[in-house]
Amino acid sequence: MRKLLLSFLSILLLFALAACNNTEKKNDAASSANKSLYDQIKAKGEITIGTEGTYAPFTFHDNNDKLTGFDIEIATEVFKRLKIKPKFIETKWDGMIAGLDAKRYDMVANEVAVRPERLEKYDMSNPYIASKAVLIVGSDNNTIKSLDDLKGKKVGQSLDSNYRVVAEKHGATNTVVEGFNQAIDLITSKRIDGTINDSLSYLDLKKQRPDLPIKVVYTEPNATQNAFLFRKDNPELVKAVNKALADMQKDGTYLKISKKYFGEDVSK
Repeated sequence: MRKLLLSFLSILLLFALAACNNTEKKNDAASSANKSLYDQIKAKGEITIGTEGTYAPFTFHDNNDKLTGFDIEIATEVFKRLKIKPKFIETKWDGMIAGLDAKRYDMVANEVAVRPERLEKYDMSNPYIASKAVLIVGSDNNTIKSLDDLKGKKVGQSLDSNYRVVAEKHGATNTVVEGFNQAIDLITSKRIDGTINDSLSYLDLKKQRPDLPIKVVYTEPNATQNAFLFRKDNPELVKAVNKALADMQKDGTYLKISKKYFGEDVSK
């Protein structure tokens, strides 16, 4: 009888310990869920960042196949100051924002334009790039001189690009491309008539490949502001990133990185 009682008590003890363990796990999970994204990132010591990796000079691979670029260096410096390691996850532009929605990464660093419809759904940092859109065509194209001349013409734009919307509003038919370089290849092979893209990207491309038979026929008068993109309702993370960006502006670090890639301050 005593042995039976001891066995019964041992079983009860095991159940009690298991219940306590499960309760602790649930409490830990609940505690983690209640933490802000910024607190979770700090606890982990790492932030995941979605980027394209094929969009020079903002995010690309150098001759040693190392991921680099203006956005990469700015983001790396931001999180160095926050004592958090950035982990970049490369993906195509057309799926990049969907990847943020699906929580494949914590933010996006890829010269993302600040647009009212984006601000309704996402958080964005303070702008750190000001750029102008340019219309690029083949060097022997004399029929397209403005956006209005795109009516009935073929352009190459990424599916989720604001430039696609602009081109289609002016009557162009879009061929979906994976990035700027593909659009340029389609222009030089005369499979499309033109593309709208960032003036800074165009200048960098011409610097790298001066013999490309392309030209700019129109430059947008107003600059577009660009910023880091986050999922909605993450004010602590956005505030920390904004402070780091502001500090970089004050101490000259931002200007140093900007001059490295563009020869000037591209925040204005």
